[in-house]
Amino acid sequence: MSETPFMPKATAVWLVENTTLTFKQIANFCKLHELEIKGIADGDVAKGIKAYNPILAGQLTREEIDTCSKDPNKILSLVKRTEEVEIKERKKPKYTPLSKRQDRPDAILWLVKNFPELTDGQVSILVGSTKGTVSLIRKRSYWNFSNLKAKDPVILSLCTQEVFEKALAKAKRRVEREKKAKLREEKLLKKKEGVISNAE
Repeated sequence: MSETPFMPKATAVWLVENTTLTFKQIANFCKLHELEIKGIADGDVAKGIKAYNPILAGQLTREEIDTCSKDPNKILSLVKRTEEVEIKERKKPKYTPLSKRQDRPDAILWLVKNFPELTDGQVSILVGSTKGTVSLIRKRSYWNFSNLKAKDPVILSLCTQEVFEKALAKAKRRVEREKKAKLREEKLLKKKEGVISNAE
C-alpha cells in the first residue's frame, strides 16, 4: 500500500504555510517534487487549493513536525495509512443537537466547492443530508448560505476518509466516461457531416 498522505498537494500547502520544515522534508512526505513545494511557497503552484491539516486528519503529530523542524535530515513519517485512519462514521441520529446541525450544510459547501464532480446524491450520502439541500447549496440559494463555513466532513466525523475517497474515485470515473462518450458523439457527428457534404 502507498504511504502517501491523503490529499498530498493540499497537505503540502498546509505544511508550507504552518511549519518550518524544509522543502525536501515536505516533498518526501507528500511524495511531490521539491521544486513543486518551492512553487507552492512562491505562490506559483496549487493556487486555489485549500490547505489540508494532516494533524487534525490523524496523519501527523505535532511532536513529529517539531522534531523534524529541528533536524532537517529527519524524514517525516505518516502516523497511519489513509485507509486506516480511524474516524468513526456517524450513524444518522433521530435527533441532531443544535450545536451540530450546522455541520452538514458546512460539509456540503466544502464538498461542492472543492470536489464539484461529486453528484448531489453522493454528497447527500456522505454527510447524511438530502439531495434537495445539496442542490440548494450548490446553486447558492440555500436559506442560510451567507452564514455557511466550508468544513471538511472527515474532520467533522460525518464520514470516514475511506468512504470519501471511494466516492471521489467513483465520481472521477464517471467524469472520464462522460468525456469519452462526448468525444465519441462529436466524432460521429463530424463523420455524419462529412458524409452529407460529400453526398451534396
